[in-house]
Amino acid sequence: MDTIAHTASLTSLLFAGALAQDWHFVAFTTPDGQEFISQSGNMIVPAIHEAATNYLWPGLQTTDNSGVYQNVLDGRSGGWWFGSGWCCSNPSLQWGGGFGAVEGDILFFNNTRDLNRTEWVSVIDKNCGEVTATNSFPIADKTMNDATFAAELYGAWDFGPVIFGDVILIATGSDTAFCTEYPWNYNGATNVSITGVQSTVQADTVVCNIESITLWGPVT
Repeated sequence: MDTIAHTASLTSLLFAGALAQDWHFVAFTTPDGQEFISQSGNMIVPAIHEAATNYLWPGLQTTDNSGVYQNVLDGRSGGWWFGSGWCCSNPSLQWGGGFGAVEGDILFFNNTRDLNRTEWVSVIDKNCGEVTATNSFPIADKTMNDATFAAELYGAWDFGPVIFGDVILIATGSDTAFCTEYPWNYNGATNVSITGVQSTVQADTVVCNIESITLWGPVT
C-alpha cells in the first residue's frame, strides 16, 4: 500500500490519543480518487477485568490528517461504554450519545454520509434493538480514505480477541483493490485474521463485504 497514505493514517490516529502507548490496527485504504461513504458491521464485546484507558473501535480517517470518525468501546470506568464521535481536531464536536455494554453483547455500527453530503450519520445498536443511539456530525466535507479497525491501548491487552463481523465498506469508484488486497497491519504489531472477503461494483460504487476481522492480540 501507499507509504504516504499510511503516514497520514497514523497522523490521524494520533489525534485520537496523543500519548497512546500501543497501537494495534488494520486499515483498508482507498486509491486516489476514491473515498469511503459508508462503514458498517458489528463488534463482539470482550471481557473487561479492571478500569483501563483502552479503546476498541472501527473508524474512518481523512486524507487531510484532521481526525478520525469512530465508534469507540471505552474501558476507562471499569465497565465498557460504546459511543460515536469525531476526534480530536477542528472541527471539535461534542461526542455523541451511547450506552453501556458487557461481555458477549453484540454491538452494531453504521456510519453513512448523507446523500446531500452535509453530514455523517452514526447509528449504533446493542443486541438487535435492545438500545440504540443515533448522532450526526457535520464533517461531510472530509474525504474519508482509511477504514480502520483498532485496539488503542494505554493499558494491557487482557481482554481477549477483538472481533468485528459482517463488515460492509462502501466506497466511490470502481477499483476493488482496497477490499481484495490485504489491509495494512500497522508495524506488523497484531495477530490478525480476516475471512470471507468479497467485492462488487455497482454504479460506480464498490461494495466490500468482509465476514470477519479478528485482532487476536499483539505479535510476540
